This record gives sequence, C-alpha cells and structure tokens, in this order.
Amino acid sequence: MQELLDELSRRKKQLIAVLTDVIMLPVALWSAFALRLGEYSPDVMPYWPAFVICVCIAIPTFGRLGLYRQVIRYMGNHAMLAVLAGSTLAALAVSMVAFMMQMKGFPRSVPAIFWLLSLLYISGTRFAVRAYIQRRHRASTREPVVIYGAGSKGVELARLLSQDDAYEAIAFVDANKKLQKSSIDGIYVYAPKDLGKVLKDAEVKHVFVAVNRSARDRREILDYLSNFSVRVRLVPDISELVSGRQTLANVRDVGIEDLLGRNEVEALPHLLQQSVASKIVLVTGAGGSIGSELCRQILRQRPALMVLLDQSEYGLYQIHRELSQTAATEELPAPLVTVLGSVTDLALLRRTFSRYQVNTVYHAAAYKHVSLVENNVIQGLKNNTFGTLYCAEAAMDAGVNNFILISTDKAVRTTSVMGASKRLAEMILQALQEEGSQTQFSMVRFGNVLGSSGSVVPLFAEQIENGGPVTVTHPEVTRYFMSIPEAAELVLQAGSMAQGGDVFLLDMGQPVKILDLAHRMIRLKGFTVKDDTHPDGEIPVRYTGLQPGEKLHEELLVGEDVTGTEHRKIMRAQEGYLPWIELRGALNTLEQACETFDYEAVKAFIEGLVEGADLEAQLEDLSPRAPMVALMPVLKDVNDLNPEETRVSDIRDIKDH
Repeated sequence: MQELLDELSRRKKQLIAVLTDVIMLPVALWSAFALRLGEYSPDVMPYWPAFVICVCIAIPTFGRLGLYRQVIRYMGNHAMLAVLAGSTLAALAVSMVAFMMQMKGFPRSVPAIFWLLSLLYISGTRFAVRAYIQRRHRASTREPVVIYGAGSKGVELARLLSQDDAYEAIAFVDANKKLQKSSIDGIYVYAPKDLGKVLKDAEVKHVFVAVNRSARDRREILDYLSNFSVRVRLVPDISELVSGRQTLANVRDVGIEDLLGRNEVEALPHLLQQSVASKIVLVTGAGGSIGSELCRQILRQRPALMVLLDQSEYGLYQIHRELSQTAATEELPAPLVTVLGSVTDLALLRRTFSRYQVNTVYHAAAYKHVSLVENNVIQGLKNNTFGTLYCAEAAMDAGVNNFILISTDKAVRTTSVMGASKRLAEMILQALQEEGSQTQFSMVRFGNVLGSSGSVVPLFAEQIENGGPVTVTHPEVTRYFMSIPEAAELVLQAGSMAQGGDVFLLDMGQPVKILDLAHRMIRLKGFTVKDDTHPDGEIPVRYTGLQPGEKLHEELLVGEDVTGTEHRKIMRAQEGYLPWIELRGALNTLEQACETFDYEAVKAFIEGLVEGADLEAQLEDLSPRAPMVALMPVLKDVNDLNPEETRVSDIRDIKDH
C-alpha cells in the first residue's frame, strides 16, 4: 500500500481525499440519527436534503481553507482548524435546512451530534493514514535495538526510543527471572541466554545497556555482551534524558573504565583537604594529564592560592582558562598564578617557591613516554631525575611543608630509561628525607591512567573507527589501568598521610591483558575480530613487538614490605635506597655524564644505582662506542670520589682499572 500511495500523483491523492470526505460526511450524519434515535437502521429518507447540504457546504470550505493542499504525513494544526471550520458550517447548514423545510420529526440534537462525529471522521481518517505512513517510514529507517535491562531505566528508555526516528526497541533482555517471558509496553523480555538468537533473527547491531548496578556488575554484563559482534552503548542517567538536559545523542560507546569495572571508593574528606585547603599549593606539570586533574580537584578544596607551573605555554593557558571558568560557574575562589618554565630551571624554582611561600607541592612534571625517552635519554634524565632534585632543593630552601612526587609502576625493576629516571627521583626524595629535611617528601606510584596522552585505549578506538588494524605489541603483554580522576583523588589523600620518605602504592586492581582488551573493544563496537581462526573477520589485530624499554608485565613493588593505610586503596611500602652522601656523589657524576652526552657512563650509573635496572639493549645504539659493562662491582669506588671533583674521566679510569 505504501508503494501504491507513493506512485500516485498529487492530483490523484487530492481526489481520493475529496471522495473520502464525500463519504464520511453523510456517514457522520447517518450515525448522528442512529445515536439519537437509538436504532441500527433509522429511516433517514425524509431528511435527504440535509445529507446533500452538509456535503455541499463542507467540501468547498475544506478546499478554501487548504485542507486538500496538506501533506498528510506532516499534517498539523492548520489542517485541524480547516476541519473544525468546515464541520461547524456543515452542522449549521443542516440545522437551517431542517428549520426552513420544516422537516417533521427531525431531532434538534442531531446537528450537534453530527458536528462532533464529522470532526471525528474527517480528522480521524487523516490521522489514521498519517500514522500508518509514518510508522512504515520509521520502520524502514529506524535501527532495531535490544535494551539490556527491563527495569525502570530500560522501560523509560524504550518509551523515549518510540518517539525517536533513529532507533526502535524490539526486545528487552534481563537476568531477572520474574521479568522474563513477560511483555512490557508490547516489548517481550528475553533471558540473556536467548540474546544470540534475538540478535540473529532481527539482524540487530545495537544493544543499549540500561541498568542501575555497580561497576563490577556492569563489567560482567559487558563481558557477556563482548561475545557477540554487536555495538554496545551505555545510557546516561535516564532522568537527564526525560528532562531534556541530555538526548539520545548522549548515549555513549563502552569505555575502558566500564570494562575494568572498578567500584569507586568514597573519598575521605579530611584527607582530601588536609594538604590543600586554605594552603598555597604549587603543581608542576599543571597542563599535563595528571597535573591538570590535580588542579581541578585542588580548586574544589578551596586553596588559599594555586601556582600552576608548566613549560608548555598552550597547556598552561588551557588549564588556567578552564579553572577560571569552573571557579566562576561553581562560585569558587580562584586565586590562580601561572608560571611558565621548566623544572630544570633551579633559579626560577627557587624564586617561585620563595615568592609565593608555597606550603604544598605536587610534582607531576615528567616525560613519561617510554619510547620517546629511550631516544632522548639525556633530556629524560635531566627532566625527570634532576628536575625532581631541583624542585626538592627549592622546596627545602623555601620551607615547603609537603612535597608529593607523582611516580610510576615503570620505576620498579625497570628496563627503560624513563622508569629508571623516575626511580632515581624517588631515591632522591627518600635520601633527602633521611638527612632530616623539614619538608615531608613522599611519592605515589601507580600504573597507566585512562585518557592520558599516548594511552593505548584512544589509539585502539581510533584504529577501530578507521577499519584497523589494531596494533598490539605482544600477545601476552599486560598493564594496570586507573582513571585520571580516581588517580588524582587518591594522590591528594595519600599526600595527607605522609610521614616523610613514604612510597605510596595505589590499588590498581587486576592487570589487564592488552590483547583481550583489544578484542573486547572491537566486538563491543559491533565488529568482528579477523585472525587465523576467523579469517572472515572485519578488524585485524597486528603485533608490532615490544618497543625499546617496554616490559611484558609491570610491577608496583620492589620488595615485599608493604602495609595498609587509613584508606583501603592506598598502601605504604618500605624500599631501600642509598644514603644521601653516597647518592649525591653519584648524581654529580651522572649529571656531568649527561652534560657530555656520555651514554656509556649514563648506562653504567643507572644500572649501578637502580635496583633491577637492565638498560643494555636500550642505550647500546645511542652510544658512540661499544656498550660499557655495568659498574655495580665498582660502585663503591665511584661513591668514594669527592662529589665536587668527580669527572667523567674518573669513571673511565675505574673502568680501565
């Protein structure tokens, strides 16, 4: 029928509409007599002039008011006004004919009943046709979807989808046996085990997850859905959709934070506030991923002053503008100071710390990309290791109360220069604390954060959208993951528990196998994995090999001595380090080796100072000479040298000896 209507010309459609009204008007008047007289077959022959006049008055009125020019699919209020006017004139004409012709036995209430019925019949036929056309049109263009969750959130979503032109809910899936095999708003509720059949039979490519459950339960649902090549999307707060503050366009794809299923732990307010509320706080690397999130959370604790330090002009501008806007929106005090510069500029650091009388420092400035630092060894050490040293010295000189270093799991038994540079930074703070510093030094060590620059997750998402391949370094590689807001919140709380020289470890949960993560992301985007067992898949996975400095599995702890803290997701570790008098001499020599770009000496010192470090493969190609053997056996001799007089030539003499 739809195809037949589409083929008709405009003139023929108008003619059909006129003929329909010519039939409906007499039917409405006949129905009025039947209702008034209470008879199934009333004798209306004596009143035939009324039947003629109602048609002769209404049809021209409808035409004059443009009713027959309306496109039924988009018919609106104007058409209803035309029907109302034509029906009213027709009812008045029927009354006048009955009065002027003195029709005996003509019920006086018939014109009023006719008026109501003509409105119903004339408009009803049009709305029925419009509903049919729209239903057929929407059915041909709307994507069928399955809603996982038949609770209040899922039912409300189905009702919203019924008003949407993009999607049509065809089934519910719910694990609640009380809801299974029932029908809600005409939509059948299936058990999860029936999902595969539903997806296949209806050729469904989208599943909307609408459940109010914990992150862990939601992860289990997503794990189950990852067995199907269907695009899985998560529904925002349904009240936001109903109120109009969000739309169905805000329905989002599954993110890794959903796949991890980490349950949020309520922050302890006194720990959040202790080191920052009403204090002067300085954040290095304020424009970076972790630094910027620290700034956002510190701002909400109402510090007396925030000093933002970063060497990136653009990053510093962005975070300052964002914090200013947040402060204005949330009516927060916004005492912000921006300092453009590097943590390797000791003079700038000393002036900044002393000028603003800083109370607390969060040292987040670091080069963190393993492969880049492997190819820029000297700059990595200068920024990560010596930048920390200079910040610590400036903090002690200015009388800073708390100094918190943002560290990494790559510092543990490292195979990369980046990890070694961060472990050296930790050792510097531990040694300075032992020297009796009035500044409380502590460090917080954790793994990968989601959404940071260079994170594997957005890379996978981009590769999937581009049709692949998805690149994985090794089939067995695993990594720890944590969201940036959670990491920053735990860092703030850990800093408040510092006693001096603390190494805090954040509970990263279970390590994630990157290959499994890639497969789940592909399937949850609605694609199939292409590999040896599935040659007809859509998105291939390609192994690129571990990059220089990368490990198969990361660790968070060097030793075994770890204890709990006041917060159940924060632990405290006790790890060994060199006394400051020994470390200072080695650092002096290492710094001079960096100045002369002596990669052999750099490698030797890193392997000698950092427990478990093995950098031979990484520095070999950068050295102008053959790689030098590790100097662990002669490290004591190196440390015996006078720190102020030690030179790179001294290291060579020891090596030759």
